[in-house]
Amino acid sequence: MRNFWTQLPKPFFVMAPMADVTDAAFRRLFARYGKPDVTWTEFVSADGLCHPVGRKVLVTDLLYTESERPIVAQVFTAHPERMREAAALIAELGFDGLDINMGCPDKSIMKQGAGAKLMQDPTLAQALIAAAKEGVAGQIPVSVKTRIGFNTNELETWLPALLDAQPAAITVHARTKKEMSLVPAQWEHVTRAVELARGSGVFILGNGDVKSMAEARARVEETGCDGVMIGRGLFGNPWFFTESFPESVAQRLQVMCEHTEMYEELFLGKKSFALMKKHYQAYVHGFDGAKELRTALMECEDATAVRNCTEAFLKRLSS
Repeated sequence: MRNFWTQLPKPFFVMAPMADVTDAAFRRLFARYGKPDVTWTEFVSADGLCHPVGRKVLVTDLLYTESERPIVAQVFTAHPERMREAAALIAELGFDGLDINMGCPDKSIMKQGAGAKLMQDPTLAQALIAAAKEGVAGQIPVSVKTRIGFNTNELETWLPALLDAQPAAITVHARTKKEMSLVPAQWEHVTRAVELARGSGVFILGNGDVKSMAEARARVEETGCDGVMIGRGLFGNPWFFTESFPESVAQRLQVMCEHTEMYEELFLGKKSFALMKKHYQAYVHGFDGAKELRTALMECEDATAVRNCTEAFLKRLSS
């Protein structure tokens, strides 16, 4: 097996999978300006990958370049047979790892019995891990991303059930499904996860509310976890992992334009341009005129308009 987990520096700091965020354009930007130790795709429906029409659509979410390695594809399903088939495809596509989403609180995902709903069915969760391992046929490692529980903290029973299935790694988002992201992440539960996993050979990653590399390193010291996964802290900040932030507003906005152009080049006619706009609030803040520029950017319908709008703003700023 090509088990990249065992080759990583300790501790390691990785990119969280985020729906409609960690697409190929976002990941390529990070590979260029501040590469994480591991890169994740958006989560992809294993059920969709098992359907010929669905596969043609979803393969866009599985685009990657060599610069993003090691790269993990995340999938979700409640059907072991479809997990097995999708896992075989993930391995065939050359990914370095497969991750199973067992923490997404989205109602449409849980209605399928997938995501966070799996925390209420440990037996099915174990079957999905086993099916994924069968699908990848020992070629790449299988990992899991989850939460501390469904409505309450169930780590004492939930985590051992996952550990029994022997994934290569488990990422613990330090909140319950019920808490969503409405309360601060409770990192003491990551400390407990590390204790429960001790001696199992399974890597434990913590996740939740990390806004800087300094904070990520502090969380490792505090909990003893093997690594930290960062999500929302990455918005508008492809320099996060290297901490080499741009020296000027102009540099930050140029990278925003670059991100936009890369998105359009990859996804024109495949994804809505409106999805790119969620990034502008993160790029455009903390300087004079930021609010006005954000408002103008929300009216833009393509990368050319974004570039023109940004350059006009910079010209006014320098005059």
